[in-house]
Amino acid sequence: MNTTDGLSYREIGATRLGPLPDGYHHLHHRTRIGRGRAVFEAAGSAVTTWRMHREAGARVRASSPHAEPGTAVELSLGAGPLRFRASCQVIWTEYEALRTGFAYGTRAGHPECGEECFVVELGDDGYVWFTVRAFSRPATRYTRLAGPLVPLLQRLYARRLGTVLRRIAAQADTGGTGGPRWSGSRHPTTG
Repeated sequence: MNTTDGLSYREIGATRLGPLPDGYHHLHHRTRIGRGRAVFEAAGSAVTTWRMHREAGARVRASSPHAEPGTAVELSLGAGPLRFRASCQVIWTEYEALRTGFAYGTRAGHPECGEECFVVELGDDGYVWFTVRAFSRPATRYTRLAGPLVPLLQRLYARRLGTVLRRIAAQADTGGTGGPRWSGSRHPTTG
C-alpha cells in the first residue's frame, strides 16, 4: 500500500525531516514525563498503541493495534452533535533504542489539513521527553470560521496528551502500585 494515497496535503513527512512547511499553523509542544528506561518504554508503548489518545478522551479506530506506516486511523472527540471525526493515516514510525513515535497525516474529510507527530525520547541524562510537532490549516468551512480557536484547542490537546502520558509513565515507574519501581534484572512487562 502506498502510504500517501488519499492524503489531503503535499508536504508528507515534514514532521520527521523538517523544517515545517510555510502556509500552515505550526505546533511544537514538549513535556518532560519522567526518567529512566521503564518510563521510556511505557510511554513509547502508550503512544504507539493508541493508549495515550484513548486515555486523553479520544475514541480511536485503527486498522492496526500499533502504529505502522499505512495504518488508517479515525479519531473522534466531543459528544453528541459536537463530536468531530478525523480521518488520518500513519506516515512514518520510529522504534529506536532512544526514540519511539509516529506521525499521521490528514485524509479527505478531516477538519484540518496537515501532519502531526508524537515522539518519546530518552535523553543522555535519563530524562524522558514527549514531543508533539504539527503543521495544519483549516480544511472545512467550520474550521476556517473558528479562526484562532483551532490552534488554541490543538495546543490544549497537546498539553493534555503530555499530562496523560506523564500519568501513564508514573504508573510504569512504580509498577502501578504507588511504591518504588520494579528493580529486578528484567522489567516485568518488557522482558
